[in-house]
Amino acid sequence: MSVETEVSERYAGGAKEVEASLCCPVDYDVELLKILPQEIIDKDYGCGDPSRYVQTGDCVLDLGSGGGKICYMAAQLVGDKGSVIGIDMTDEMLALARKYQPEMAEKLGSDRVDFRKGYIQDLALDLNALKEYQAKSDLDETTDVEKIEAWKEKQKLEAPLVKGNSVDLVVSNCVLNLVAEQHRTQMINEIFRVLKPGGRVAISDIVSDEIVPQHLRDDPHLWSGCISGAFQEKAFLDAFIAAGFVAVAYDKWDQEPWQTVEDIEFRSVTITAVKPEEIPLLDKGQAVIYKGPFAEVRDDLDNVFPRGERIAVSDRTFRYLMEGPVSESFIGISAADFPSDQKFCKAAGTLRPAKETKGGSHSGGSSSGTESSGCC
Repeated sequence: MSVETEVSERYAGGAKEVEASLCCPVDYDVELLKILPQEIIDKDYGCGDPSRYVQTGDCVLDLGSGGGKICYMAAQLVGDKGSVIGIDMTDEMLALARKYQPEMAEKLGSDRVDFRKGYIQDLALDLNALKEYQAKSDLDETTDVEKIEAWKEKQKLEAPLVKGNSVDLVVSNCVLNLVAEQHRTQMINEIFRVLKPGGRVAISDIVSDEIVPQHLRDDPHLWSGCISGAFQEKAFLDAFIAAGFVAVAYDKWDQEPWQTVEDIEFRSVTITAVKPEEIPLLDKGQAVIYKGPFAEVRDDLDNVFPRGERIAVSDRTFRYLMEGPVSESFIGISAADFPSDQKFCKAAGTLRPAKETKGGSHSGGSSSGTESSGCC
C-alpha cells in the first residue's frame, strides 16, 4: 500500500468518525471558531494554528485542508478582498468541507473559499480533471501510462490547479509529514512556485529530535498518525532554505513533546519563511545597523551584519530588514541625496561611510512590538 493510499484511507475514516489520536491539543482563537459547524471542529486533525499568520486581503493556500477548519478560520481574517484555497486528496474530507460551504458563505457574506482536489506535492495537477480525462478517453492507468503522463504534463502547464506566483500565504496544519519522502523536495519547491515574490509560509507540523529509524518509517499506521514521517527538527528548516526561502525560522515550539516513541521526542512546531522578491538589486545609498545582542548575524542570502556597524545594503534587502520579520533587530538609514537606479554590487558586509548618509532619515531605533508586514 502506498503512503498516499494509507493516509487517504485513514483520513477518510476520520471524516466519518472522530479519531482523537490524529491530533494534539491546540489553543485556537475561540472567536474564529464561533461560526464554524461543530462537525468540522470535531473532525479536525492538527497540531498548530497557522491561521494567526493570515492578513487582511491575503490569498491563502491551505495544504491538506481536510474538513476546512483552517480555511474557514482564514476566510474570516482575509476579508472581502481576500480568498482561501484548500487542497486535499481525500474525497471524504473534501465532501465534509464542501458540505458546509453554502452555510459558511452566508455567514461570511461571500463565498471566498475554494476547495480543490490535488496532491500537495504536485500543486499543478488537478485530480478531478485527470479523472474526467481518463473516463472520457476510456484510458487504463496500467496500460495507457504514456498517454496519461503526457496529458498530465500538458494540463499542469496550461491549466495548473494552483498557478505560479499567485498566493500570498501558504499554511498547513500537520500534513507535510504525511507526504512520502521521495516527494518532499518537489512538495517544498511547489510551495515556492505558487507563492508570489514576498509571499509567506506558516506551516504547523510535527518534528522529531532525532532521525526516525527505518523500522518506524516502514510502519504505515505510525506514518499516517503523524509520527514516523516527521521531519528531523534541523532538516525541516534546511528543506526550506534549500528551496530558496529566506528568514526561515521556528516561530512556535511546544515545550512538551506530543508523543515519545522509542525515546524519540515528537513535538509540534510552526515554521515561517519568506519567498524573496525577484527584482534587480539597486543601490540607493541605504545602510542598516544590527542592534545586537549577538556579535554578528548572517542571513539566508549570506549577508553579514556585525553589531553596531553601518552596512551597505541593496534597496530590496533594506526594505526586507525594515519591514519584514526581523525589523526590530535593525536600524535603517536612508540617504538624503544619492544617485538613483545604480546597480548594487558591493560585497556582503561592506561598510557604508557615514558621510554617504548624512542628513538621511533613521528608522527602527526603538522596539514598538508591532507586527511586521512580512514584506520581502
